Amino acid sequence: MSWLLPRFVLAALAVVMGAFVGLWAGKLFDIPLLAEALGAATAVGALVLIDAVRGHRLLLWLRGSQLDVAPRDTGLWGELGYRMERAVRDREKVIARERLQLEQFLSAIEASPNGVLMLDGQDHILWCNRVSADHFSLDPQRDLRQRITNLVRSPAFVAFLQAGHFEAPLLLSNVRGQGTLSVVVRCYGEGMRLVLSQDITERERADAMRRDFVANVSHEIRTPLTVLSGFIETMSSLPLTEAERRRVLTLMGQQTERMQGLVSDLLTLAQLEGSPRPAADRWISLDALLGRIQSDAVALSAGKHEIKVQPATQVELAGVESELLSAAANLVTNAVRYTPAGGQIDVVWRELPDGAGELSVQDTGLGIAREHLPRLAERFYRVDGSRSRETGGTGLGLSIVKHVVQRHGGELSIQSEAGKGSRFNLQFPPARVRHAGEPALGVEAAAWSGGDGLTVD
Repeated sequence: MSWLLPRFVLAALAVVMGAFVGLWAGKLFDIPLLAEALGAATAVGALVLIDAVRGHRLLLWLRGSQLDVAPRDTGLWGELGYRMERAVRDREKVIARERLQLEQFLSAIEASPNGVLMLDGQDHILWCNRVSADHFSLDPQRDLRQRITNLVRSPAFVAFLQAGHFEAPLLLSNVRGQGTLSVVVRCYGEGMRLVLSQDITERERADAMRRDFVANVSHEIRTPLTVLSGFIETMSSLPLTEAERRRVLTLMGQQTERMQGLVSDLLTLAQLEGSPRPAADRWISLDALLGRIQSDAVALSAGKHEIKVQPATQVELAGVESELLSAAANLVTNAVRYTPAGGQIDVVWRELPDGAGELSVQDTGLGIAREHLPRLAERFYRVDGSRSRETGGTGLGLSIVKHVVQRHGGELSIQSEAGKGSRFNLQFPPARVRHAGEPALGVEAAAWSGGDGLTVD
């Protein structure tokens, strides 16, 4: 406190006061040297009292009083207070710095795409990030200090924690009603555990699709190879007439074409998936495209169907001509293959209110049951496998169509009902549609908005 006088002034005053008191007492009692003794005692007492006050003030500050800074003083207490204040301030800076580092560390963990859950030695929840809370259906605030096994009741998870063997990850299925989690546990500190979780649903699905793909490709190739092998054995071991020989060679040629078609479609898919999205700066006449498709469809139909193609005068599409031709031709070819003789196939282009365009292929064929529609564009997915092979399909056509329309910023949609025909629509964004001579709307608008590129109505 600033009102206290410097120590040497107080000491001088104490000595003077003690001297006066001593002289007065000595005259009063007439005792030799009493004045000197009382003066010295009073001076020492004053100094002790002053030191006690200073020490008490410093003690109050150390105990957390309302003083913002340490008491300002001179001498020993002043030096001690200054040293203590500096140590406290340094400690507060260290604590603030470490708190900031901890907050940054927790923020980084919070932003992790994987779940992080901290448990104490009794498996009580100490902390978890948002992803972990989502994985295990936890409330990060309400469930703190709760035992994890009381909240996550999966028998496999409980047994995994209790066993204590964490060399391999645990795969948990249907923790939240769907999907698969990979759970890894790491021990640290004194009995504490770190539970790391990762949603591997998409990876599992991709692995399953990869296995199915390999199995389907193997099956598709094995069948024609088996037929070819049988015909070769027949021709080499049995005498055949010229007519029989021509028949066998024709069948062998058909199987060879089937394998060539399969390999060609696989290479097309690989090219579509591995190449960048085409720029919206190369324009193709839609009329010319539809003319080629109509010619091929009429040849394939051989007069068995009524094929109508509505002209799209002066309309142009931006993209890769070979890809757009392949997508549209696949739809028309499928319509011819799966529409009984006498049926009708309509190819129609229409412009949408927002400037987008839609190419539709509609038939009066067999139609498709609704439960098959969501998977229709998957590789090798067939509603009727035997009929698809009879008609010459590889099972990859609609998958190619979906990839082409996705690469051009559009979407494939399907409407169908068993026994009532089907309608396949290729919708293109405004930036990829224009009338001849008009400027484009901008490349940015050609970007696909997302999704899996397939809409089922």
